[in-house]
Amino acid sequence: MPDPTIMIIVWIGAGILVGVIATVLGASIMGKNLMGTARRQAAQTISDAEREAASILKESNTTLKEQRIQLREEAEREARELRKELVALEKRIVAKEDTVDKRAEQIEKKALEIQQKDRDLQQRDASLTKKSERLEALIADQTQKLEVISGLSADDARKELFHQLETEVRRDSALRLKRVEEELVENADKKAKWIIGQAIQRCAADHVTESTVSMVPLPSDEMKGRIIGREGRNIRALEAATGINVIIDDTPEAVILSGFDPVRREVARISLERLISDGRIHPARIEEVVEKVKEELAQTIKEMGEQACLEVDVHGLHPELVKLLGRLGYRTSYGQNVLKHSMEVAHLAAIMAAELGMNIAECKRGALIHDIGKAVSHEMEGSHAIIGHDFCKKFGETDAIANAVGAHHNEMEQKTVMALIVQAADALSAARPGARRETVETYIKRLEQLEKIANEFPGVDRSYALQAGREIRIAVLPERINDAEALQLARDVARRVEAEMTYPGQIRVTVVRETRATELAK
Repeated sequence: MPDPTIMIIVWIGAGILVGVIATVLGASIMGKNLMGTARRQAAQTISDAEREAASILKESNTTLKEQRIQLREEAEREARELRKELVALEKRIVAKEDTVDKRAEQIEKKALEIQQKDRDLQQRDASLTKKSERLEALIADQTQKLEVISGLSADDARKELFHQLETEVRRDSALRLKRVEEELVENADKKAKWIIGQAIQRCAADHVTESTVSMVPLPSDEMKGRIIGREGRNIRALEAATGINVIIDDTPEAVILSGFDPVRREVARISLERLISDGRIHPARIEEVVEKVKEELAQTIKEMGEQACLEVDVHGLHPELVKLLGRLGYRTSYGQNVLKHSMEVAHLAAIMAAELGMNIAECKRGALIHDIGKAVSHEMEGSHAIIGHDFCKKFGETDAIANAVGAHHNEMEQKTVMALIVQAADALSAARPGARRETVETYIKRLEQLEKIANEFPGVDRSYALQAGREIRIAVLPERINDAEALQLARDVARRVEAEMTYPGQIRVTVVRETRATELAK
C-alpha cells in the first residue's frame, strides 16, 4: 500500500500546480478581471485537496494500526509455538542425556569387569602352565623310575601288556569253545539234527509280487469294437461270467485281463481267445463258451495236481487237496510258478530228510503242500501258511504235517524237525539264482549297496560283488589290517549286510589280506 504522506504531498503539489496554471492562464486570457476568480478557484481546489489528504491520512493511520495489531498477534502466536517446541526439544535432550549417561556408566562398568576377568584369566593361564610343567616333569620322573624298576622301556611295557591281553583273550576263547563242544557232545543226536536244521534254513524274501494281469493278442484293432459290443453289452457279459476286468486301451492289437484270481483269469483268457477265433461274439455265446471252459479247466487242474503228486511220489492226498495243488499251477510268486516251486521244495526236503535220517515220505508230503493256502488266499482272510494249516487239519493230514505247513514262515511254533526242513527247502527253492524275477535296476542297486557297505570300513582297499550278489570279496591293506582284524572285519560286514539289506538266501563275505615282496636280481 502507498505511503499516506507521499500521497498528501502529491495532492498538495497537484493543487498548487493547478493554482499556478489557473493563475497564469487567468492572467494571459482573462486579464486582471479574471484574476480574482482564478484565485478563488485555486484556493477552493487547495482546500479540497487538503481535506481529501487529511481524510486519506486518517484512513491510512487506521489501516496501519490494524496491520500493526495483526502483525503483533501473529508474532506472539509464532513465539508461543516456538516456545512450546523449544520446551519439548529441551525435554527430549534432557532425556537423551540421561540415557547416554546411564549407558556410559554401564559400558564403564562392563569394561572394568572385562579387565578384571582378563586379569583373572591371565593368572589362571599362568597357574595352569606351571601345573602342566610340573605334571610333565612328574610323569617323566615316574616313567623313568618305572623303567629303572621294571627294566623295560615304555614301548616294551606297552607291547608286553598287549601280548598278555591277547594271550588271555585267546585262552578265554578256547575255553568257551571247549565248553560249547562239550555241551554239543552231551546231546549229540538230537542237538545235531536241530542245529543242522537251523543252519540250513535261510530267510527268503518276505515280499510277494503277484502277477494279476494277462494279455490276449488280437488279429486287429477292429476286434476291440466287437469285443465291446453294442452299448458295451459283450464286454459286460464277459466280465459278469468270468469275474475278471477286461481292459481295452490304446495297447495295439491286445486286450488286458486283470484280476486277483489266477484261475478265473485263465478262464477269461481261454474263453476270449476262443471267441476271437470263432468270430461269434454275443452275450449268449459268451456265457456258453465260459461255462465250457470252466468245466475243461477244472479237469485240467485236477490232472495237474495228480501229475504233481505222481512226479514227487506222494500218494493218498485228499481229492480237494489235489485240486488246490493243481490250482497252484496258475499262481506265481516273483515270477516263480508256485506248483513248480512246491515240487522243488518236496525234492529238496527229501534230500535233507535222507541226510538227517528222517521219514522221507512224510517230509516230501509236507513240503509238497506247504503253499496249498496260496490257492485260496485271495478268497479267505489270513496268511497262506495259516490257511494251509487249517486245510490240512480239515482234510485229514497229521498234526506234524499241518504244523510244517503252518510254520514254514514262522507264524506258528515249529514243533518238529520236519517243520525246519520244510522251511529250509522253501527258502532254498526261492533263493536259487534265476528262481525269481528281479529287475536289472534292482539287481544293480543291490550289488552297488553291497560294495558300498564293504568300502565304508577302514582299511578296505577294494571290494567286488560276485556270483550275482551271493558273495562279496574284500581286499584289505595289509599294512593297516592284520589277520585278527581281517576276521573281525568279515564278521562286521556280515552283520551290517544283515541289518541294512533285504535279500533271498545268504551272502558269503570273504576278506583277502595279502602281502607281496618283489625284488629284482641284477
